[in-house]
Amino acid sequence: MAKENKAIESPQNETDAATSKIEAIKNLIFGENIVAYDSEFDAVKKDILTKRKELEDLVQDTRKELLQAIDNLSTDVNIRITDLEDTLADNIATLESKKVDKKTLGDLLIAMGEKINQK
Repeated sequence: MAKENKAIESPQNETDAATSKIEAIKNLIFGENIVAYDSEFDAVKKDILTKRKELEDLVQDTRKELLQAIDNLSTDVNIRITDLEDTLADNIATLESKKVDKKTLGDLLIAMGEKINQK
């Protein structure tokens, strides 16, 4: 049982030793400025997250505005199409009322000709 505990603790000790070595190397390379670098990185990270949130909000607002504009345009186009259909139907009705069928016109001309011959 004691051997198992040593086996379990040994990787933890190695990890701690590696971490402390990494910290020592960081201190040698960056020295006292590491705290300043960390705070600058944190500030940049916060700024990036803030800008990302602002951009996401702007994209969402723009999406809503575009969908509303598309809906308004669709409604306007449908109204105009309906108006054009109504105008076309009125024009067709007017033409049909003014148009005389060729057969009817022929019959009328024959009837007129017969009346002229009778007189």
